[in-house]
Amino acid sequence: MADSTVFTGQSGGYYRPQAGIVSKIRLENFMCHSNLEIELGDRVNFITGQNGSGKSAILTALCVAFGCRAKGTQRAATMQDFIKTGCSYALVHVEMKNHGDDAFKPETYGDTIVIERRITSSTSSTILKNHQGKKIAHRRDDLIELVEHFNIDVENPCVIMSQDKSREFLHSGNDKDKFKFFFRATLLYQVSDLLGSIEKELSGANELVDKLEKSISPILKELNELQGKIKSMERVEEISQQVQLLKKKLAWSWVYDVDKQLQEQNARIEKLKERIPACQARIDRQLSSMPLLEESAEESEMEQKLKELQDEVDKASLTIQRLKEEEDALSESLTIAKDEIKKIACEIDDNEKKDRELRSYIRDLQLHQSNKVTAFGGVRVTNLLQVIERHHHRFRRPPIGPIGAHVNLIHDDKWALAIENAIGKLLNAFIVTDHKDSLLLRSCAREANYNYLQIIIYDFARPRLNIPNHMLPQTNHPTTISVIHSDNPTVVNVLIDVGSAERQVLVRDYDVGKTVAFDQRVSNLKEVYTLEGYKMFSRGSAQTILPPNKNVRTGRLCSSYDDQIKNFEREALNTHEQCQRNRGKKRIVEEEFRDLDEKLKSVKRRRFQVERNLRSREFALQDVKKSYVAEASPAPASTVDELQQEISKAQDEIKEKDILLEKFRVRLNEAETKANDLKLSFENLCESAKAEIDAFEKAERELMLIEEDLHSAEAEKNHYEGVMNTKVIADIKGAESQYQELEHSRKESYKKASIICPESEIDALGGCAGSTPEQLSAQLSRLNQRLQHESQRYPEPIDDLRMLYEKKERKILRKQQTYKAFREKLSACQKALELRRSKFQRNATLLKRQLTWQFNGHLRKKGISGHIKVCYEAETLSVEVKMPQDSSSSTVRDTRGLSGGERSFSTLCFALALHEMTEAPFRAMDEFDVFMDAVSRKISLDTIVDFALAQGSQWIFITPHDISMVKQDERIKKQQMAAPRS
Repeated sequence: MADSTVFTGQSGGYYRPQAGIVSKIRLENFMCHSNLEIELGDRVNFITGQNGSGKSAILTALCVAFGCRAKGTQRAATMQDFIKTGCSYALVHVEMKNHGDDAFKPETYGDTIVIERRITSSTSSTILKNHQGKKIAHRRDDLIELVEHFNIDVENPCVIMSQDKSREFLHSGNDKDKFKFFFRATLLYQVSDLLGSIEKELSGANELVDKLEKSISPILKELNELQGKIKSMERVEEISQQVQLLKKKLAWSWVYDVDKQLQEQNARIEKLKERIPACQARIDRQLSSMPLLEESAEESEMEQKLKELQDEVDKASLTIQRLKEEEDALSESLTIAKDEIKKIACEIDDNEKKDRELRSYIRDLQLHQSNKVTAFGGVRVTNLLQVIERHHHRFRRPPIGPIGAHVNLIHDDKWALAIENAIGKLLNAFIVTDHKDSLLLRSCAREANYNYLQIIIYDFARPRLNIPNHMLPQTNHPTTISVIHSDNPTVVNVLIDVGSAERQVLVRDYDVGKTVAFDQRVSNLKEVYTLEGYKMFSRGSAQTILPPNKNVRTGRLCSSYDDQIKNFEREALNTHEQCQRNRGKKRIVEEEFRDLDEKLKSVKRRRFQVERNLRSREFALQDVKKSYVAEASPAPASTVDELQQEISKAQDEIKEKDILLEKFRVRLNEAETKANDLKLSFENLCESAKAEIDAFEKAERELMLIEEDLHSAEAEKNHYEGVMNTKVIADIKGAESQYQELEHSRKESYKKASIICPESEIDALGGCAGSTPEQLSAQLSRLNQRLQHESQRYPEPIDDLRMLYEKKERKILRKQQTYKAFREKLSACQKALELRRSKFQRNATLLKRQLTWQFNGHLRKKGISGHIKVCYEAETLSVEVKMPQDSSSSTVRDTRGLSGGERSFSTLCFALALHEMTEAPFRAMDEFDVFMDAVSRKISLDTIVDFALAQGSQWIFITPHDISMVKQDERIKKQQMAAPRS
């Protein structure tokens, strides 16, 4: 049976129709209505009726018709839930007027637009019809275009304030909820959301351009490699040209080099021939003037010189050996010092690491001291608790955690470290009552960036566990559960059921722990923990001892962190001082290392100097020996021809002279002995024959002068004889032979060079001056090797490489220009976004001021003044009013201190102020006047009717109360819903 509608009020007169207002609503099988049709006036409409008569379904139908989703209505989870029980479909039919300048596509739809949304068990569809009922559109985009044209945001509470939104808005004291209402009503939410989405899209676009720019990096790399190949190939061409040029220069350089050698050899031959007469003349002169003396004096002088040089060589060898030993000792000392520096550096690193760890422990303990909760998860757990607080109404039972925040040590803090090792992993965990709350808590943890949160599901309704004594460890030592306390029975139960805290025994030291864990065979024992942190347990026949965890240095359940902070500070100070001492020690050792290194370098320099001196002495010794052998040979012939003939004979006599030399040495030793004896006799006779001695000394000096002259003449004679034999004559013959060879070589080189290129070409290229054939040959060899190496690296032709390079360069240039254009457009978009955001912030500030002015304007109708504080950063909005009875006081109090009627009226004034700031062709409010006293309700109704009439748009008010007190006006239409059937 169709529902009936009773009409009250008056209507009449003529109003100019306005585009976008609702003229008719028809519902079929929608919620509680089988068939309902309501015609609405152009201005103010009141719909009243008893609870359950389906008043609120009208506003829900409007929301559904204009595209709102099921959850957005707060009345159902899915669209199928709106179908009346027992029916197969539901239909919402809304007719809108489409007159005037603001009409939507009047040439298509005409004066009336019909919106029909049909809902079935499997789907829902929306159809737009014209004034003749003809189907015009059916896509959701068409509906969105219509909604945006008339600015009908049904989710905006200032357009349609549903029953739930009305209760939430009028009676909520939450400043954040009021801010959300204001933010959405003024369309700031849409603008902010749009700016945020644009900023996100710009960020995504920038990331995309970054990826595109990075994507061309391999091509740029390939382009650079191609350019490198081309340059290398160009160098190969240059090298090839240089090789050809060097081949030509090398061929003629051999000719020019032989010419140069021929000139030098010819000059040398002439010079050697000029020396023959002079050498012979000097030899003859020395032979005529040199007296005959005993040969044993010359031999004695030569042997003395040999002995002196040999002594110097031996002394230098001993010095080198000593310096090598000193060098080895210094090297060993340097190695020891280097190892010690490395060891000290490692100690410094360890101390610095320990100091950082101690400072970190101190900061954590100081943080725990100010907020104990941070000891069980750090800053993450405080963030998680804040998120849980925001979503507390969604939990079936509020989560308990972290567990450590609900646990205290009963006695002293000595067991804190042992307790930490026993149940430390559970202290960060949270407890929930069921799986659904576990999933919700996990989502809260993700929101708080708290990963890997341990969540324990446990029935909160279970009473505190009471464990009989026969199920506890039979020992006099305390257990974990016996030294801790918690006021929450669920926490205690979890520590027992999950952590086995009643079967964990605590002992004072390692030896006692081994006895209890392995020797006493204590029943009901699971694990043993010591004060130092050792963990001991048996599993069957296996006995296990785990060392203390190095990362656990403190107990988080300590009643006070002061002592631990002081201990760590002392330890950190000692570590810092030790680190400073090590740095000083390291500096000393490094200075010693540098000194040793300088000494080692000095010793090496001295050794090198002595070795050079030794080599020079050895060479001198060899020269003296050779000279001694040469001088022991027989005298040369008087003439050059005879000298050449006697060379071979002199070589045969060398051996005989060596034998004579040995005899002379024996005679020399005998002579030295006799000389010593004579010297002794001479010393004895000195006193008796001083005059004779003076004469003898004079004669001796004369004799020494004669001997010196004799030695000088003999040495000069031998020198010129040697020059004549070994230098002049032999050099002349060798030079003449060499000259002939050079002439032959020049002819061959000239013939080969002429085949390679004419000499005129080399002259045109600058000749070969300044370069020898050896230099040119070495340079040519190097260039050939380089040419071969480069040719093997790049087998491709250089022209192909250049074409490929130009092709890739054009391609990459196009992409770079495209990406540059993208960047410029993104930059322009970013500037535009920043400009719009600044305008948004300026408009938000102006809207905040406008809201306060209009709010006061409505409050003054009841003699009330007020103020609205909006904080965009904290997203809060607070309403403060001053009642007339508070005129003697300057204080302004929150609306929560008002009566229900006063609070509802002030909130209604707040809503009307928001209405003045929004634009829509129609507005609807459900149960806006609940919880008001009679006076406040009368003032509120008058205020809202006057406001609606003055505003000019269409208004729909739904209330369960009597509306007879609403004034009569031809622009006001009153309708009453039929009573619900029992």
